[in-house]
Amino acid sequence: MKDTPGWASPGSAPSDGQEPTMSGPAEPADRPGPEQPADQPGPQPQEPGPKWSKDQPPPTQWSAPSGPATPEQTPPPPPPGPGWGNRPPNNGGWGGPSGPGGYGGPGGHGPWGSGWGGPPPAAKPGVIPLRPLGVGEILDGAVSTMRAYWRTVLGISLTVAVVTEVVVVLLQGFVLNDRLDTDALEDPSATLGELSRAMGDALLSLGVISVVSLVGTVVATALLTTVTSRAVLGRPVTIGEAWNDARPQVGRLFGLILLLLFIAVGVVALGTLPGILAAVAGASEAGAALLALGSIGAIVVAVWLMIRFSLASPALMLEKQGIVKSMSRSAKLVRGSWWRIFGIQLLAMLIASILASIIAIPFAFLAGAFSNDGVSGFLNGTGDFGWTYLIISGVGAVVGSTITFPISAGVTVLLYIDQRIRREALDLELGRAAGVQGYGTDTPGS
Repeated sequence: MKDTPGWASPGSAPSDGQEPTMSGPAEPADRPGPEQPADQPGPQPQEPGPKWSKDQPPPTQWSAPSGPATPEQTPPPPPPGPGWGNRPPNNGGWGGPSGPGGYGGPGGHGPWGSGWGGPPPAAKPGVIPLRPLGVGEILDGAVSTMRAYWRTVLGISLTVAVVTEVVVVLLQGFVLNDRLDTDALEDPSATLGELSRAMGDALLSLGVISVVSLVGTVVATALLTTVTSRAVLGRPVTIGEAWNDARPQVGRLFGLILLLLFIAVGVVALGTLPGILAAVAGASEAGAALLALGSIGAIVVAVWLMIRFSLASPALMLEKQGIVKSMSRSAKLVRGSWWRIFGIQLLAMLIASILASIIAIPFAFLAGAFSNDGVSGFLNGTGDFGWTYLIISGVGAVVGSTITFPISAGVTVLLYIDQRIRREALDLELGRAAGVQGYGTDTPGS
């Protein structure tokens, strides 16, 4: 059977095509007879003979039908396949670049309407997902670690806080209160020299307390590094295991602390030295100006260096590196992300300070009430800040440090892990270590 350029009515005999002796193709079964007038306008043929049907499709769009069909009824289109070419209703504008989301944008459906919404979520065997972290995820990971392993975390924090606060109370009671004089700061008639000495004594007292607190914070960070690293993998750790893991690096850790303190003090000393020399030489006004400018510049440089080396402690503890190597690792991880790390560290410090103040203020009022002059003496700054005040306020400081140490330590360790995920694909190693199925299995070795 040969294809014919026309429809075949149901029930009629199929066309047999053109015979060899015929001069034209076979007459279609449904064409009008010779006597039937044509409806189409235009010249009519002069002699009767076979004519084509008036209902002819355009030549460029015609294809032979695969089965019998009527002119009034066309075969229905095949049902659409699942997810290919069919646009799901109200899917957020997918299905073309003119939609609200466009191709590949946020809406939950790709250009094929298959419902693909991006890569699958990262594995989360522990307190953080194994991918680059946001600020909220870092803070949440630190709090989640404290909440999930509270016995170990609070035990370490309480021990470090008690030791630190005992040292602070003893220094204040035996050394700072007897040898430092800050009364000139409250005397309106004090001379410039007396104010300078009082300011120096106040800064010295604050510096000593800050140094002791910094040592306690770094030690807590070192001991809590193991806890946080295990929490990332979803594995618990006891205080003994944390101590056994941190003990070989404790000596190097204190060396790192001393080196960082020496660097900070040296930068501040170099910045303030010109102003001090000018004041000693008799140029008090010029010396004061140089001292102010030098102090500001020195503080800026010191803060820049401390942030640059802020990840040295977890690098030293987790990578078992030396002092210089851990500082180099920290500088490498921080490079290009200084402002981000500075902002996160500053936010964590503010949160920890607010929590510590909320806890310490009631103890400070209680200590002022038990002092000789009561609460009014505490508020006016004239109370007897002796051993009673130091001990009661020290208890409040211990409680506050027990809560804030895990936050500060957790943020530092998670920042270190986050930077290594971003730069060194540490998430693959963490996924393999946590036993996540299919996580980095095609990567040889760890």
